Amino acid sequence: MAMITGKESAVEIVVIAYGMEEGLRGFYAEMTPRIDNQDMAQLFKRLADVEVSHKERLFGLYRTLQPDSPYQEQFEEQVSTELMEGGLTPEEFVEANQTALKSEEDIINIAMMLETQSLDLYLRYSFKSEDTATKEVLYKLADEEKAHLVSLGRMMDAH
Repeated sequence: MAMITGKESAVEIVVIAYGMEEGLRGFYAEMTPRIDNQDMAQLFKRLADVEVSHKERLFGLYRTLQPDSPYQEQFEEQVSTELMEGGLTPEEFVEANQTALKSEEDIINIAMMLETQSLDLYLRYSFKSEDTATKEVLYKLADEEKAHLVSLGRMMDAH
């Protein structure tokens, strides 16, 4: 992804990750009313809600790194939400994957794909980064993505 060079500080990585989480939350929220199937719409809503909790954890991490940080609303003003996890805009993703969103299992598979891409991104950039604090944040984000994948796996097993 062009938005990450490997030279970012730990704080900059958290800001980027927060923006991608918000982009993905926006995608899920946008899809919810577009789906006629109530169970699928509920799944999109649930996935959007999960992204909100991911954002809260990232903002907590940001506040740890920046104790004098602004309130969350002010923080969000500096965050770019153009790209979602996976590196695409929500519009690009819908266009490329419209036919893959036919069932709850499809939605969970797509969510797993996006989380896997984020995991890969964070691990790749952890190897590029020379800053120890940034590496630690990237490893922490990768661990969060692993936890997201486990959660999605449980959702898949339930279906």
